[in-house]
Amino acid sequence: MFDTKSYKDRFTAAVSHFEEELKKVRTGRAHPSMLDSIQVEAYGQKMPLNQVANITASEAQLLTITPFDPSNIQAISGAIRNDQSLGLNPSDDGRVVRVPIPALTEERRRLLVKQTGEKVEEARISLRNIRQDAFKELKRSKDAKELTEDDVKRYEKSIDEDIAQYNQQIESAFKAKEKDILTL
Repeated sequence: MFDTKSYKDRFTAAVSHFEEELKKVRTGRAHPSMLDSIQVEAYGQKMPLNQVANITASEAQLLTITPFDPSNIQAISGAIRNDQSLGLNPSDDGRVVRVPIPALTEERRRLLVKQTGEKVEEARISLRNIRQDAFKELKRSKDAKELTEDDVKRYEKSIDEDIAQYNQQIESAFKAKEKDILTL
């Protein structure tokens, strides 16, 4: 008997990874997860920002970062400033770091939609690779006489239906994010 559950789990994981990637795309509103990719040099090693500070969105256009240890404040500011993909300019007053989120220009919004489209394609490629793995396993099972030709066709059809469903989830998440990005 062929196990499609493991492949469905991998499909689900690919879609949830895509949704996590979408959360990182900036829409002009402050959100603490925008800084998830920031690594801070603290205590002699690189650490994720959320492990050395508390991040809150105090206003729609402002992130407030309160370090657990005030001696890390310069390292936190520097790490945010050095991440060119975010394009943020933090300021600190010795106790907290404030990160104003600039309003997006129309050109920048279009670029973000394009980048998000690339993430959609990466997610679809991931789904296709999982599908190929499943088809290879089906072929191997058929060659080993564990499955009949009819079983293989039925499982392939089932997997293709799953792929269509997961692609639909990706597409609807992308459309929602695109609308969010382009909304002023």
